Amino acid sequence: MLWLQIKKMIVVMLGALLNAVGMNFFLIPADVYASGFAGISQLVSRIFTEYTPFTISTGILLLLLNIPVTILGWKVIGRSFTLYSFFSVLLMTLFLEILPVVHVSKDLLLNAVFGGVISAVGVGVTLKWGASTGGLDIIAMVLSRMKDKPVGTYIFLLNAVIILTAGYLFGWEKALYTLVTLYASTRVIDAIHTKHEKLTAMIISQKSNELKKAIHAKLVRGITSVPAKGAFSNEDKEMLIIVITRYELFDLERVIKEVDPNAFTNIVETAGIFGFFRKD
Repeated sequence: MLWLQIKKMIVVMLGALLNAVGMNFFLIPADVYASGFAGISQLVSRIFTEYTPFTISTGILLLLLNIPVTILGWKVIGRSFTLYSFFSVLLMTLFLEILPVVHVSKDLLLNAVFGGVISAVGVGVTLKWGASTGGLDIIAMVLSRMKDKPVGTYIFLLNAVIILTAGYLFGWEKALYTLVTLYASTRVIDAIHTKHEKLTAMIISQKSNELKKAIHAKLVRGITSVPAKGAFSNEDKEMLIIVITRYELFDLERVIKEVDPNAFTNIVETAGIFGFFRKD
């Protein structure tokens, strides 16, 4: 268990480093904006530099913006996910402050593509290990639970605000290149993690009671229990059906492996949900 936590921290650290490299070496020098709170931090930092006598770095703004969001996520989403997400933000802030801003290329398209891809690799591996890069992910998940709409809808709307504001203040060319960054990063994240916001897990186990307790202790999700029988063994079992977000897949996998390594689990894509998506 301890070794698993250490590996998770190492992965989160690697993800934060890749995010910082993508921003300081490609996106920030080219004035092309990242998605989420990183892009908002870039934008606000640029506004301070251009329109006020003060200068605030992107890394410090990223940390400040994430503090209230972390408190919200701690109360609504879950402590483990939020704690690792804030750890990711702290590391990313540190790396953004340590690494120099370097003009690797003067080509805007190359900066947009490589900045988006490198940052997305960092986001993807972080998500795959049950954390996030904070900020926008947490807000989108909270809004999704309140309104029962897909997380992707809110991420798209919040990123649209970044693009429109950047285009209005600093020119539409850079804003359009930001769209290239968002497209490249989305494709990479989908390839590394999963493009589906919600997933359905069907778990067949002889330790269903222990699994239900363990899942409820880790995830704020309702579970449907269905009697099942093995066709070959003729053994009585139970099938647990649970709908989760892609961010919770890592934690669910770990719970199943710890409680019942012999459980048979089928993860399927969920196209849509009717009804309230929260704990029963």
